[in-house]
Amino acid sequence: MAEKLENLIKQLRPGQDILGRWQKGEMAVSAVPGAGKSHSLAVAAAATIAREKLNLRRQLIIVTYTRSATASIKQKVEQNLHYLGLPPVGFSVQTIHSLALNIASRYPELSGLNLNHSNLVSFNRNHRLIKSTVNQWIQENPSLYQTLVEGRQGFDGEESERMRREGIIRGELLPKFATNIIGEAKSSGKSPHSLAHYIDYTRDEYQIMAIASGLYKIYQQLMIENNFIDYDDMVLGALKVLQNDDARKVWQQQTHAVFEDEAQDSSPLQVELLEILAKDDQNPHLEPNLVRVGDPNQAINSTFTSADPVYFNWFCDLCSQKNSLATIAQAGRSTQIIIDGANQTLDFINQKSIDKTLKFQDKNPNYTHSIELPFREQYIQPVTKKINQTNVNPVPFGKGLELCKFDNIYQTVKALGKKIEVLFATEEARKNQNLAILVREKSQGKFIESHLEYLEDNFGINVNFIDGKNNISELPKEVLKLLQFIDRPHSPEYFKNVLEILQKRQLINIAISSINIDYPERFLYPTELEKQDNPNLENTRKIILNLLTAKIELVHYQLITYLAMILNYNQRELATTHKLSEKIDKETVGRSSLKTIISSLQELINSEKFEAVETFTDEDNSENIYKKCGQVTIMTMHKSKGLDWDYVFLPFINDNIIPGSSYVPKNIQFLGNFDLSEVAKGQLRYLIHQEKLSNKITKYLSIDEAWIEAQKLKEYEEYRLLYVAMTRAKQLLWMSAEKKAPFSWSFFQDNNDIASLSDSNPCPVFNLLYKV
Repeated sequence: MAEKLENLIKQLRPGQDILGRWQKGEMAVSAVPGAGKSHSLAVAAAATIAREKLNLRRQLIIVTYTRSATASIKQKVEQNLHYLGLPPVGFSVQTIHSLALNIASRYPELSGLNLNHSNLVSFNRNHRLIKSTVNQWIQENPSLYQTLVEGRQGFDGEESERMRREGIIRGELLPKFATNIIGEAKSSGKSPHSLAHYIDYTRDEYQIMAIASGLYKIYQQLMIENNFIDYDDMVLGALKVLQNDDARKVWQQQTHAVFEDEAQDSSPLQVELLEILAKDDQNPHLEPNLVRVGDPNQAINSTFTSADPVYFNWFCDLCSQKNSLATIAQAGRSTQIIIDGANQTLDFINQKSIDKTLKFQDKNPNYTHSIELPFREQYIQPVTKKINQTNVNPVPFGKGLELCKFDNIYQTVKALGKKIEVLFATEEARKNQNLAILVREKSQGKFIESHLEYLEDNFGINVNFIDGKNNISELPKEVLKLLQFIDRPHSPEYFKNVLEILQKRQLINIAISSINIDYPERFLYPTELEKQDNPNLENTRKIILNLLTAKIELVHYQLITYLAMILNYNQRELATTHKLSEKIDKETVGRSSLKTIISSLQELINSEKFEAVETFTDEDNSENIYKKCGQVTIMTMHKSKGLDWDYVFLPFINDNIIPGSSYVPKNIQFLGNFDLSEVAKGQLRYLIHQEKLSNKITKYLSIDEAWIEAQKLKEYEEYRLLYVAMTRAKQLLWMSAEKKAPFSWSFFQDNNDIASLSDSNPCPVFNLLYKV
């Protein structure tokens, strides 16, 4: 056993081996992209299980943030245990929310969560509960509301302007404000009462913290009344359980250590949960057995979630002082020129940030906020120790790093297509090489997909837009359209929707243009004169009539399951449909009917983020769908994290996209030239950071200072997102910038009208690399 264990650890690279030999206490592991942190984490886990003889009664808990990552890490740990000759026990791999749910559900009387009667929701600003929160707050706080209506630009009592402002505040501004600030406060472990405490530490004309605490208090009340819980409630419920001495003792005795993956994406509340589990209250002098692994330079979720990489950076600094920081700098994914490009990007943006802040401080001497760098100063290094690995730091394809400037976006997609034709020109290349086009916005992906469709027709090269029409998260919309038709089959719109779905699912083989969709009943029940001797028409009619018959023969709550069967859903779609059906059943209990199901489904689509169920037995549903050889994969930069390809294309790298700018619509500028919800989030983070770092609050940000900080954080994250996208490439990184591009991709219409495009400049990083 000892010999096998040593062999396992000897195969680790410098930095990885420090993690592999961990035995106790706190350790931070900061790993560059492609450094194999999941592999080394799995080796360290197997070594710990073997060394400590962990079993079903005392385990290692491994926590990560996506369900797909849990399956991957579990498989790696089991493989290592098999090599050591040990059974696959002594550990568990869970998402943070699964772990919290496990703890909270085991002690419902302590957690205060009745999971059998509660409905788990993931809100957006359009949810009826958020709207109810806003309406109630306005009723209870007329003076604060009026201050918002008055804004910084008076309107001299003009009634139409007052009504316009009230509509914006009630319908847009406060719902966004509530969604952002409540999520930030809750994930930081702050109650409405503690949020109200911050009122004494802010000085602004709108009393932002007073608005925030008021909205938060009403939100919590409505959550309880409606039996709703959100993901933060799971963690809060678990923490309530662990406040009980007996329950905490049981969990700590069962837990030998906690390993956290993707630690840069955790929130203060989640870290608190892991720290309690990793402690041993029976031996308070001992450090928690807590290993946190992540990369602050790949923190790309903090502007639209409550994740905050500053906490992992602090943990790294703390461990560095105790000599328990491991930096895994060697990465074998990319060829040297791509590594050099990523390192130059890191240096350039950090220096740019320092220069910009110092220049601003010269002009504004009262601005004393400290300089925080966008990137942690850790550089990717090539692998020097190559054991049992092939194609480490592969040779470049062509130049390895290609930067192209084009006159407009149409030239770009044309050049993209030609380059792909060359790359996949041979059968061998299609069998052994993979390729991705990464975009900042989904609309860019749709544009590229439409212009590369010819590759499949002319060359047999599949083009797969992952965030497009095949996205399984769109499944609720498909189910809704089918139910709407079953409820009202005489509607031409609903009839057309069903035909399109059946055609997309390849259940019918007929051109929709050949059917008169204005009169569904004539198609479904033709007279003798209208009948046609066409098998495809007859098959289409039969399938649709079966849908209508189901309304009569089945009870309404069975219809969603029936639709899944009719449409031949795959394993993942079936699991997602089952989850959807259960959620709708909970929401309509006691008032269930086809119409209430449709209404509930419509609200869910409009106001919640419905997550698909991930399955891992079907090859097409694993990451293989993203990395198939011979396929052109188009996806967003955010979704690409954790993946890699031989060839990566990054089109449209212009400064209006990365880093972009914080645009404030004119219709809300009566409040000031800033986004109030982002200002509130920035203020709250600033106050919480002070508390966490020094246990007291000594400074506050004005609205204008908080807006500067919010803009700065957005810019930093955009550059980190570009860094993530660049480091996905193995042999070729191709980037482009255009002189003419849409002013806004969200409203862009693809009509080949170059005159409608706006002047555009390359991203500063593009210019840096272009000169090199």
